[in-house]
Amino acid sequence: MLFRQLEYFVALARERHFARAAAACYVSQPALSEAIRKLEHELKVPLVRRGQKFEGLTPEGERLVLWARRILADRDALKQEVTALQTGLTGELRIGVIPAAASTVALLSDPFSAAHPLVRVQLETSLRTAEIAERVRRFELDAGIIYPDRDDTADLTVTPLYEEQQVLIAGSELLTGQTDTISWSDVTELPMCLLAEGMRGRRLIDDALASRDLALVPRLETDSFVALLAHVTTGRWATIVPQTWVRAVTLPGTVTLRLLDPDLSAQVALVTSAAEPGSVVARALLEVAQRVDFGATPAP
Repeated sequence: MLFRQLEYFVALARERHFARAAAACYVSQPALSEAIRKLEHELKVPLVRRGQKFEGLTPEGERLVLWARRILADRDALKQEVTALQTGLTGELRIGVIPAAASTVALLSDPFSAAHPLVRVQLETSLRTAEIAERVRRFELDAGIIYPDRDDTADLTVTPLYEEQQVLIAGSELLTGQTDTISWSDVTELPMCLLAEGMRGRRLIDDALASRDLALVPRLETDSFVALLAHVTTGRWATIVPQTWVRAVTLPGTVTLRLLDPDLSAQVALVTSAAEPGSVVARALLEVAQRVDFGATPAP
């Protein structure tokens, strides 16, 4: 069994298409197919269901791909460990980030890069918690910044980072007479733009409204915090976003208010694989995270 065969097999399981998997591995499709056939012959089990095209993995293939990902991750970790002992930490750190934390990830990635200048950092900032957790388990990401949930974080190491506070932001002319806070009933009277249904930040808002027997139909929905804030700066919209976004960007002509009864908060955490010894770059990131003071989110 060769590492190359496992790499090809993992690529096929990810891409679910022979040609795309071959392209991802920079080999011809016949070469990839032959390597996987040799792997099947060596293990004496079929791994791939084949027809006119890729039709999925066999039950044996589904089990093997879990082992293959772990074996390849351990190989990479071993290489990183040895290199780190000789020349310092090198390689790539892959972090998945929920959109809400895109404004705070620099507090972690910047000091990490300063401490380990030979490591390339790759951030993906449009992922949801469940996807990030699953990709960390599959060793496709070294770490993730998520809203921790027991259903999503089983078998992962969870390191709390900070408590996120949600606030309302609106054009100042929309909030004439308002001071530092706003009630949920007043929120429903505003022209709102919100995150799309199903996103964690939106669920927090919907749950808060439901607890007050209120409902809100936003005039605009998006999966982008940047798009929300861009609309608010026109002066004709209001939105609800994490307070960290207010600190990260300049929003001329807007007012920020704290939401009352209930206020909205959620924990944000760093997750890494619980496998030992694990990725050396992930361990280095954890060490940096333990030193970073994200600070409590102040009330506006």
